[in-house]
Amino acid sequence: MKQLDTRSSRSGLGSRNGPGRLGIGIGWRPEIADAVERLPGLDWVEVVAENLCSGHLPASLARLRERGVTVVPHGVSLGIGGAERPDEKRLADLAARAEALGSPLVTEHIAFVRAGGALTASPRLEAGHLLPVPRTRDALDVLCENVRIAQDSLPVPLALENIAALISWPGEEMTEGQFLAELVERTGVRLLIDVANLHTNHLNRGEDPVKALDELPVEAIAYVHVAGGMERDGVWHDTHAHPVPRPVLDILAELRSRIDPPGVLLERDDDFPPAEELAAELETIRATVTEAGRGQGLPPGVVGGDAAGTADGDAGAGAETRTNTDTGTDADTAADAHARERLGLAQAALLSALVAGTPAPEGFDARRLGVQIRALAAKRADVVAKVAPELPEILGGGYRAAFLAYAKSRPMHDGYRRDALDFAERLLIAGRPEDPVARRRLTHWWQDRAAPRPPGRTTRLVRAARAALVRR
Repeated sequence: MKQLDTRSSRSGLGSRNGPGRLGIGIGWRPEIADAVERLPGLDWVEVVAENLCSGHLPASLARLRERGVTVVPHGVSLGIGGAERPDEKRLADLAARAEALGSPLVTEHIAFVRAGGALTASPRLEAGHLLPVPRTRDALDVLCENVRIAQDSLPVPLALENIAALISWPGEEMTEGQFLAELVERTGVRLLIDVANLHTNHLNRGEDPVKALDELPVEAIAYVHVAGGMERDGVWHDTHAHPVPRPVLDILAELRSRIDPPGVLLERDDDFPPAEELAAELETIRATVTEAGRGQGLPPGVVGGDAAGTADGDAGAGAETRTNTDTGTDADTAADAHARERLGLAQAALLSALVAGTPAPEGFDARRLGVQIRALAAKRADVVAKVAPELPEILGGGYRAAFLAYAKSRPMHDGYRRDALDFAERLLIAGRPEDPVARRRLTHWWQDRAAPRPPGRTTRLVRAARAALVRR
């Protein structure tokens, strides 16, 4: 796609005057589309970018846009914190969705979601989930360059979200606040601060959310996420499927005491409550922001003291750094390549331990890795059940146990839809399910979707499936 001028692509929400007002919003999901349209006082919505086709928007989103409700695409698969440079097609898809929605910005996560491949001469693996980036100089250097690449490819400003984590990297060199502050200084990128993730990292990694707020550049905040979670296996899981707990609202109030965030959004991804409960949660969030800001006297997007001047200074510093990088020396390029290689090897080793059963890298907490392994497998099972709902219907109560057994020895390589096909293939090759009617239904389901397979592998499977049908 055509590269846009850097200065013009950062106008509006991404300008040095700070982000525009968004207000109070909610994450739009198909399961609650009707309820979202009826919510009183709704200012904006956020939608998972990968769930949209830019040429055919859901009718509910189209109606919201016609009403003047802002829609922001929120990416989950770019992996901008990974060792490889951002994928051009994923960036193009994000750009297309932003343009189709008329969005003022796009958002993604400071995370890696895949590792391996040519950079490390190892099998390419997919996590199917957001994994934390080590807070090291190597990781920050790679992240900053990846951010610049993304900024130059997108037609609107980019904001990045801090993620929740179950595990900590050994040998980290910065706190989260320091890491984010330097990222903003070097790139001018905006921040999407998830206060629920600050709460999660407080419980799971002992990180003080107040200290994080003290250290990060709050003037760079584009908007804020609020969500619920639950405790399981001795750790806090950021589920987006439970009511927002009081400690998360307290962190939101703490943030509001420093700045009036341009937008605050409620995330809910599962176990959706009635519309009345969603409305009540939004009202609680609105009241928390209002009460915490009472007496602060801060206009939107401005912090106390002289921090407004600091915001402009940060934007200028980021722009200057981008210029210097664009005219970097061969030594700079070599250093970047070595940083990518080191980061790539570290991320591949961790991801292989999480999804392929290889030994844990040195320095990681083995118990926490076990929790993360189980969480990743459970999420794979849940998402595959959503993208291929026929599978749990065909397999019934045995679906989950069968999928978790498959996941132990079969890492995901190419997304959830491919994962669903591979799972079905493994079952059929093994002569399962034992019920002949279910096996016949699974065979037909697989054959209807596996046409692009390489002929040799397809033939092997079809023969196995036919043999299984003959044996019934």
